[in-house]
Amino acid sequence: MQTMQNTVNESASLAQLPGEFFSKLSPETAAALQKLSFRSSYPCGITLFSESDAPKGVYVVLEGQVKLSMNSNDGKRLSLRIAKAGDLLGFVSTLSGRPCEMTAETLYPAKVAFIPRREFIEFLALHPEVSMAVAEEMSRDYALACEQLRTVGLSSNAPEKLARLLLDWSQNGQTTERGTRCRFPLTHEEIGEFIGASRETVTRTLSTFKSRRLVAFQGSMLTIPNRTALADYAHC
Repeated sequence: MQTMQNTVNESASLAQLPGEFFSKLSPETAAALQKLSFRSSYPCGITLFSESDAPKGVYVVLEGQVKLSMNSNDGKRLSLRIAKAGDLLGFVSTLSGRPCEMTAETLYPAKVAFIPRREFIEFLALHPEVSMAVAEEMSRDYALACEQLRTVGLSSNAPEKLARLLLDWSQNGQTTERGTRCRFPLTHEEIGEFIGASRETVTRTLSTFKSRRLVAFQGSMLTIPNRTALADYAHC
């Protein structure tokens, strides 16, 4: 497990991060939380924490992307989602004191702020108005987990699962003359981890999507010419 990191000294305000959690904090409260954080930069492929680890604290994604996943006893991996700037990680285990329920790994070089568990809990005690923002963040995480389980467990076939993943990923993509465009850096094996399918199944399904002009790839850039057509094809 790689743990390489470099300390980051940038003083960018947490209040300026995207995401609903920080938008609900007053500038003074965000500044108080920021004073408790330690900022580091990580290359890609670095594990921030692993499932079954004792909770160390809360991680705030400042830049880059972090993949959240779970592993079975026989080595199978289910990827849950990709955390982006403004997302909080590890706060459920931090609050409960229970072991981490998932693994967090940098998908790209990332900058992350870490707030130790003791300091975060003391911060909540001193700022009870933050409790509602934390509860809403937990609710969003629960909703995302339910959606992922719905995709993997209730979708009837690989095309439907893959279409849902591509549509969800591109939801905030750029609208162009050719359709919705976004960065989609996952390998076929990693895509399979998101939808519970083999790499071969992903490759075959993507080939079908491409031949029917439902999607197009240029390097790591994904273009969906017609989102409705992709959803209709896979009966999403």
